[in-house]
Amino acid sequence: MHFDFGIKDVIDILLVAFFMYKLYQLMKKSGTTAIFSGILAFLAIWVLVSQILDMRLMGAILDKFVSVGFITLVILFQDEIKRFLQAMGSHSRWKFLTRIFSSKGDSVKEDLSYVMPIVLASMNMSKVKTGALMVLQQEINLEMYIRTGEILNANLSARLIENIFFKNSPLHDGAMIIADRKIKAASCILPVSQKNDIPKELGLRHRSALGISQETDAKVIVVSEETGSIAMAHNGRIHLNLTGEELQKLLTTKKETNQ
Repeated sequence: MHFDFGIKDVIDILLVAFFMYKLYQLMKKSGTTAIFSGILAFLAIWVLVSQILDMRLMGAILDKFVSVGFITLVILFQDEIKRFLQAMGSHSRWKFLTRIFSSKGDSVKEDLSYVMPIVLASMNMSKVKTGALMVLQQEINLEMYIRTGEILNANLSARLIENIFFKNSPLHDGAMIIADRKIKAASCILPVSQKNDIPKELGLRHRSALGISQETDAKVIVVSEETGSIAMAHNGRIHLNLTGEELQKLLTTKKETNQ
């Protein structure tokens, strides 16, 4: 039997390998690698039974499962699929097009001027053990979460952040969302992470921080009301017991490296 194998076939194989790798990374972040491995095992059995061994009865049964498998996967991984599509539609994926016609991005000084009020407020609230949850929008738009809270559109300042999270403030419950160098909203509702490997000592604020970081590329700061410790969640990972300097470094780093 003669097979024509050309450059298009090489590209086809490389694209499939690339998407499988990205899918594995997505499953790993969401803690569903066991399901991913199970799907691969099922596909391997299906190919073996239907294509290689040519078992008609077993092959017909597995074919029925495969025919409805796509709908099942959409139901199982609806959150992961939503995050994948949000990431694909974010400006960062297509930034190389705008760089051709635009000047260089924001300077380090501008980044620091934006971050310093947040870091200062976090440190001050940490000293007096004031609980806080702040979400910093990155490339993925957070409008759907902003609408769940009280719209502010206020200028960013450390004093205002501290006043909002003051225990007697009506807006201290829930999350503050910061975007475009403004406090967009406060008392916002965030999704709660369902990961099983979260330390038991971490409360609802930390779970909410992980939840939004799993669904978007936002950077989320948590100040613990019990211990006063500062944490930051990003890309489904959480950094605990941060100093002000460490927090500033994480906030001004454009892309985290996986460890």
